[in-house]
Amino acid sequence: MPLSYKNIEPLIISGKNIFSKWLGYFGLGIGVLILLISIQMFVNIQQLLHENDPRKNGAYDYISISKTITNDNMGKDNSFTNADLENLKNQSTIAGVAPLISNKFRVRATAGDIIPFSTDLFLESINNNYIDTVPPSFNWRPGQITVPIIFSSDFLEMYNVFAPAQGLPQLSAKTISSVNIILECSGPYGSQNFKGSIVALSDRINSLLVPQTFMNWSNLHFMGDTSVHPSRVYIKTKDANNPKLISYLDQQGYHLNKDKVKFSRIKSVLQNIVSALGVFGILVIVLALMLFSFYLQLMIAKSKDNLRLLLTLGYSPKWLANSVAKTWLPVYLSIIIVALILTEILHLLFMQLSFINNDNLSYVLNWSVWLTALFLFALTIFINVRLVKKELGNIL
Repeated sequence: MPLSYKNIEPLIISGKNIFSKWLGYFGLGIGVLILLISIQMFVNIQQLLHENDPRKNGAYDYISISKTITNDNMGKDNSFTNADLENLKNQSTIAGVAPLISNKFRVRATAGDIIPFSTDLFLESINNNYIDTVPPSFNWRPGQITVPIIFSSDFLEMYNVFAPAQGLPQLSAKTISSVNIILECSGPYGSQNFKGSIVALSDRINSLLVPQTFMNWSNLHFMGDTSVHPSRVYIKTKDANNPKLISYLDQQGYHLNKDKVKFSRIKSVLQNIVSALGVFGILVIVLALMLFSFYLQLMIAKSKDNLRLLLTLGYSPKWLANSVAKTWLPVYLSIIIVALILTEILHLLFMQLSFINNDNLSYVLNWSVWLTALFLFALTIFINVRLVKKELGNIL
């Protein structure tokens, strides 16, 4: 009956160089842990920044951009040209572009006896697909006296802040729709009064929006001009925090609401840090495997006489190589399992200590972490088997 590997193990594995062996184990464990944590944190950052970037219309973000005003271009025409709009449309990070068309005629608004208030104001129009709240009543035809208006929620909040100081009543979102607004529109080609009716509030666009049909008709009727020279443009994008998009807008000198993309810089910095940690983890793993390979080479070199004797006794070189390689299988498996457990613990701590809403984060490690752990386990076994076979082949 042939001897088992357990019987011949003392002839092969020497008790010397324990420090190198355990240093290799420790380095491999640290490297695997850093790499797995980096992958999980990268996934967490991606999910958190997407979840905390509210979208008003499905899978798209909408950003308002304008040309940055500087001392050099102040007083010049800073509107968007057709070439500018085409260039925006051709960007891979931008799914759509819609200019905000403003009134060229003068508009003065009064609110009647309920609110003794009158002011010159501006009106704008935009493609309805870019407005977050569009009721069925938001349409206008020539000859219609009532003009539907979509009012900015921010403007309502601003009004309610200064209204008491001016002796004006504060208004709720429901009450403002009942306020009668008289729009006094005038220009070189005539004047006309319309009745403005606030039909909805918009959280996305800070403006007083009217239907495009009314804006086009009024610019032509009162000013004789329907040419489009937008000073503001709304872009539709899959990810407002895309560093590539932000970099392009900065290069073009476009101004945008920094609050809308406040996660972009944070996202970029965190991803770079986590990526650097991941690269560091890979380097530690490589160095640990190299150190452990030196230990294996030294161990096999010192046991070459015993190995030759075992070969003479009838042991197959292939069986001998596989048996030696399998010795470290439980060690590698233990390292991977411990690294996964520690990664799960740190992931749970991150969820508990995170200052951002993380209700949608999973308590289970991401599938990419499990796949990486499985790949590392298979890789270490493969390298170990190849190395042992190579070294045994050199001495037998």
